[in-house]
Amino acid sequence: MTLNDRTSPLSLLETRRSGKPRDMVAPGPSEAELVRILTIAARVPDHGKLAPWRFVIVGPGQRRQLADLIALALPEHDPDANAAHYAKALEFAHQAPALVVLVSAPIKGHKIPVWEQQLSCGAVGMNLLTATHALGYIGSWITGWPSYSERVHDAFCGPGERIAGFLFLGSAGEDLEERPRPALDTIVRIWDPPRD
Repeated sequence: MTLNDRTSPLSLLETRRSGKPRDMVAPGPSEAELVRILTIAARVPDHGKLAPWRFVIVGPGQRRQLADLIALALPEHDPDANAAHYAKALEFAHQAPALVVLVSAPIKGHKIPVWEQQLSCGAVGMNLLTATHALGYIGSWITGWPSYSERVHDAFCGPGERIAGFLFLGSAGEDLEERPRPALDTIVRIWDPPRD
């Protein structure tokens, strides 16, 4: 099977596969391509037209600052962190040519429930990955402990917002490998209406 097969829209959807950020190499999307990717990402169901999400681009020249931020946050997350943990944090900050931080920014107290706004943010992340793959690049949506760190949160988010994930974009430095997918009979059932 050819992964991320771009011969047709359905082929791409049927074969879509994320890549590992640590294996991504240049080139990544150009500035114009990244604008296109984000424009496509924002074309999602959005009840109330609230746009309850934000994109924060971490530029190539800002990766050292991101690494420093994560290094400061690491002992708050893991007081027993050792040199290997710090090396991994540094690697995280420098992976892939392009990095977009997706922020969930729901409007609380609105008639559209927060849950629906969060679902819209999830759809944005998926659209972002699909658009990246459609342009011939690969992407990966990563959370991990930095997404939940108060210090990292404060560097990217305003009040009531949270990090939905780090989206790394680039080219495949290694061949992609398929991963197991759920069998439909384990995740699909016919509705059995209540009898009362």
